[in-house]
Order: sequence, then C-alpha cells, then structure tokens
Amino acid sequence: MLTETLKSLFKRDLNKLKAEIAAYKTESKIWFIDQAISNSAGNLCLHLIGNLNTYIGATLGGTNYIRNRELEFSLKNIPRAELIQKIEDTLTVVNATLDLLTIEQIEKEYPVIVLAEKTSTEFFLVHLTTHLAYHLGQINYHR
Repeated sequence: MLTETLKSLFKRDLNKLKAEIAAYKTESKIWFIDQAISNSAGNLCLHLIGNLNTYIGATLGGTNYIRNRELEFSLKNIPRAELIQKIEDTLTVVNATLDLLTIEQIEKEYPVIVLAEKTSTEFFLVHLTTHLAYHLGQINYHR
C-alpha cells in the first residue's frame, strides 16, 4: 500500500537528515552561509520540519502545529540536539498521520491548494517526499 511506501521513504530520509545534521564536525557550520549558498543546513532542516508538520501533521493529521515559515529561514543557532529532536518528533507525526489515512482519503483531493492547482492527496504526499529529498541533497552538498 502507498502509505507503507511513504512511511518507508520518510523514515529513510528523515533519518538521513538526522545523520547529515549530526555529521557536521563543528556545530556552528550548520548555520554557515557564504556567497554561493543562500540557505544554511539548519534553516533547510527547520524548513523541512515546518513543511512536514504543516502539510502532513496539521492538515491531514489534525495536529495543532502552527507554521511560521519566515522563521524557518531566519532563526539561527538552534542547538544540533534540538534540531535532531525536532526531526525525530516530525517522523513520529508523519508515521502517526499516515497510519490513520484510508485509501479513500489518499485518493481524494488534498484539502489545501499548495501548488499551482488542485492535486490528489496521493500526489501531494509523493511531492512531499521529493521535496524532502531535494533539500536533503542540498544539505549534503552544504556539509
């Protein structure tokens, strides 16, 4: 079933995100920005956490998460351990939400227009996996 595939992909890539953040030799480098890179790994990490907690947790799972997207890119120097805990919490929310979704819900239209047009929940969930993988690659390059 699609939800098991999605859970496997989110688990794989969120665990890889934890590993990437943990692999920085110097914690301050997580927040480093130079002229060629516009976002730090820390800010991309916060962005992914906000994205998944918003579009999976809050929208589909009914959590009380409230996103502040601007802060995802402006907050700095959050301790590595806190980022890793936020990733672990996000994985818990993603798994719990996906466990609750029925085939009918997945086939329905996603309840919010996020991209340029309406999409199915299935399409949007797959989009979220590719969005995570895209930024994960950026973090790896940054490191």
